[in-house]
Amino acid sequence: MFNFKIILITLLVSLAGILHAQQYPGYTLYSLKNASTALLVDTNGTTFHTWTSTGKTTCYSTYMMPGGILWRTLNHTGNSFSGGPISGEVQKLDYAGNVLWDYVYSTASYCTHHDICPMPNGNVLMIAYESKSAAEVTAAGCSQYSGIMWPDKIVEIQPTGTTTGNLVWEWHAWDHLVQNTNSAAANYQTSIINHPELLNINYNSGKDWLHINGVDYNPILDQITFTSHNLSELYVVDHSTTTAEAATHSGGNSGKGGDILYRWGNPLAYGVTATKIFNVVHHAHWVPEGNSNAGDLFGYNNQGILPSASCTDFFTPPISGYNYSINLGSAYLPATYNKRLPSGGYNSNEGSAQQLPNGNVLISMGISGYIKEFDPSGTLIWSKTLTGSSAKAFRYSECYLNNIGPSIPTITENVGVLTSDIATTYQWYLNGLLLNGETNQIISPLQSGIYVVRVTDINGCVYQYSAGYHFNLTTGISQAATSKFEIYPNPSNGIINIEESTGKKFEIFVYDINGKLVLRNKSIYQVNLMEYGIGTYLLQLKEGDTILESKKIFITK
Repeated sequence: MFNFKIILITLLVSLAGILHAQQYPGYTLYSLKNASTALLVDTNGTTFHTWTSTGKTTCYSTYMMPGGILWRTLNHTGNSFSGGPISGEVQKLDYAGNVLWDYVYSTASYCTHHDICPMPNGNVLMIAYESKSAAEVTAAGCSQYSGIMWPDKIVEIQPTGTTTGNLVWEWHAWDHLVQNTNSAAANYQTSIINHPELLNINYNSGKDWLHINGVDYNPILDQITFTSHNLSELYVVDHSTTTAEAATHSGGNSGKGGDILYRWGNPLAYGVTATKIFNVVHHAHWVPEGNSNAGDLFGYNNQGILPSASCTDFFTPPISGYNYSINLGSAYLPATYNKRLPSGGYNSNEGSAQQLPNGNVLISMGISGYIKEFDPSGTLIWSKTLTGSSAKAFRYSECYLNNIGPSIPTITENVGVLTSDIATTYQWYLNGLLLNGETNQIISPLQSGIYVVRVTDINGCVYQYSAGYHFNLTTGISQAATSKFEIYPNPSNGIINIEESTGKKFEIFVYDINGKLVLRNKSIYQVNLMEYGIGTYLLQLKEGDTILESKKIFITK
């Protein structure tokens, strides 16, 4: 006879195991606002590690970088700006709690607030208010508000000493304004709707006009995204510019300087009558690689489900190279979100979301005091109740916490071949797009453009990206559109056969993985590379300066 009690217990245990297996492993970082402690908790909600700072309290954001490095914003005393969350100070600590960097960015003219974004190069992006006088506001064509205004800027600071830093890049919203009421002002345009690349200073004007509250960086595109609370929009701008170019309308990978490349969530802000998706938005982010919807953008939509429910909205931007497509007079696509994940409650302010590699989403519900993990179907599988407000929460793998990761790779060029620094794995990109199959240390570009390589370390848990390399095909050198050569076997033990149907005289060039020329020969139909080591080589067949064939070959012995 069956023991149904035992069967039931077995089923319940199995179900619990399945649910637990659905959780993304690792440790969740959070810090209560105005508290001195940041915490890592495991998937059972048990505290795993803490950082405590005497006399310093977290303002809004905490982040981890590889190797257990903690970044956080602090409540600096003596700020000239008020409101919330005013920060004025950023701190970096090691895993043991030692302060590595403590930097104040607060004067009578500017002050950091809300979010930061630690960058792969060791620098940090910070959001800051800057003060504009009533006279400056009027001169800029603002007819809806008269008084002091605090527009936002984004600055990149390079840490130097323990309390010092260099300003290496900055972007000002004030440099990218438009209005149609004062024809004498330099930013006057008759049509707002035809200039979505600019911010209409007469839309929802006020002292704290934009109230930017979230910032993120995309190393593949070298672009920045950020969210505006008061305009209910998400924006993308070019980071590849110089600071001088960022103040203009040209330059950088996009060719548009510091103008807005893309905006989404509230078309009314640039004069388009269309559906408003965001209703108070926080936490702009790209979905990172390693996810099925990598490259999508998303924001935490506080009042997205009326009358009183919050959600996270994911959408795919219409990217084209380093720009984004739009039909002037219409809203930027998509017309609505690809996916909406209800947060299981409502918080009128703050909040964050994180797309996890297994498809789950981790949500911090800001002032409501909850952290929740949902599976791809929207089922709640983990939650933690806090005793205060946490604006952000993120989960990190144990490998990420323990591994400092590889150095930023450098790309070098030699006779038309691009080579990355040595790493464990490689992935190449052209103009922001992943190049399928280009996963070796070297690449022989077939077209001009901006090349980026992604590498990982021996543990394979931390990505690192190179700076974009601007490659131009040498004048007079062209790649044959259709191959008329057969090169085999590949892989081989070092003996490579060449068959051709052109009748042309050609020279053979073979380069090693570092781009060094190891063999050059006249027209022969068998190449012997057996004296060279196992690895990847580039074989090129040329007639004069014209490349007839370019092929990677693999020697396996």
